[in-house]
Amino acid sequence: MALPDHPVPISTGAITRREFTAALGWTALAGAWGSRAADAANSAALIADTPRELRPTGAHLGSLLTDVERIADRHRPMDSFLSGTYRSFDEFQERARQRIFDLSLYRPEPVEPRSEVLDRCDCGDYVREKIAFSTAPEVRVPAYVLIPKNLKGPAPAMVDLHSHGGMFMFGKEKVVDLEANHPAMTEYHRHNYDGRPTATALVRRGYVVITIDALMFGERRAILDADIESGWDRAKLSLWETQRLNAQCRAKEATLVKALTFAGATWPGIVFWDDIRTVDYLVTRPEVDPARIGCQGISMGGYRALFLAALDPRIRAGCIVGFMSTVRPMIHRHVDTHSWVHYLPALHRYLDWPDVASLTAPRSLLVLQCARDQLFPPEGMKESLKKIAAVFDRAGAKDKFTGRFYDEPHHYTRQMQDDAFAWFDRQLGVKS
Repeated sequence: MALPDHPVPISTGAITRREFTAALGWTALAGAWGSRAADAANSAALIADTPRELRPTGAHLGSLLTDVERIADRHRPMDSFLSGTYRSFDEFQERARQRIFDLSLYRPEPVEPRSEVLDRCDCGDYVREKIAFSTAPEVRVPAYVLIPKNLKGPAPAMVDLHSHGGMFMFGKEKVVDLEANHPAMTEYHRHNYDGRPTATALVRRGYVVITIDALMFGERRAILDADIESGWDRAKLSLWETQRLNAQCRAKEATLVKALTFAGATWPGIVFWDDIRTVDYLVTRPEVDPARIGCQGISMGGYRALFLAALDPRIRAGCIVGFMSTVRPMIHRHVDTHSWVHYLPALHRYLDWPDVASLTAPRSLLVLQCARDQLFPPEGMKESLKKIAAVFDRAGAKDKFTGRFYDEPHHYTRQMQDDAFAWFDRQLGVKS
């Protein structure tokens, strides 16, 4: 395409605004045309890339998949009990737990819980308390504690660990039926817990139950300066406004991880620490039998249950729902399906998730897998159960591990809950 010699008629008098604007447009076009021609000439002069055949990988990392898998193959978990590194299971437990704490980069000085009851509600067959307690200096964590009525002595207790589900505006409310639930939670309960929040179901079964807000969720969510006008009270937020603010929080996961890296800590480390400190508080309650404490959760709640049961010997029985796999096959297409909170830097150089789960032995562990769970590769889920079972067997606790598959997507259905709760009754219902 040739540019006209005189694209704009030249006025014999003062140039009009239209003529000036048109002239600028033609000048820009001419400049772009000249630049394009120059780029083409320069490109022709460049040295061509070495020929390479490009094939689709179907991987989240695309062409970099091979590089990462090569690194993964060189770094098989060296601290696994199955590796033969350790002379005894006790030595494995001690070293592996210390490894996790070291990598977590969060060991604040111990503090007393100094609990405070913020609200107390009579719910008919149980009492619900809203409390706050300390997990670290200057860190106060909000929680719900559900206490059955008419207890005849210290009762079994449960740490019910809430899930992620892309919902940051609520945390502990995910597992509690407040009766007057926010519309966002009504839908969340239906989709993730088959309409039956687990903490409420467990208290009605006779358990003292506690559930806290993990960092970045519920009353510990991120509130950006631009969103201050929306206020603090979530009960006053419409469903649309809740969804909008939730999207703001979701976009800040990576920001939190970057900031904590500068602070010399990790997000998973803080979550693990707060969950362990929750047990510290729980054993102070006169209604609780400290020898009969369990923990459970689905998805991120399962991830939290995995580490809490592994790291805290006071957990007599742990149930991991919808969160278990070997990680090597996840590198292909199951990386972007998970939150930043599930990535503890350098952990998998030393321990796979099944290795962490095996730290629970000889205490009781139940892993419930969803066969149609799209968050994990089927081969990784199946292999993880085999690996955990092998460690429990070598530790002399074969009968303490149970792994089951359900023909379900990523949900904690009522049937799964019923099976888990009956299992907890057997493990915690009677002192051994």
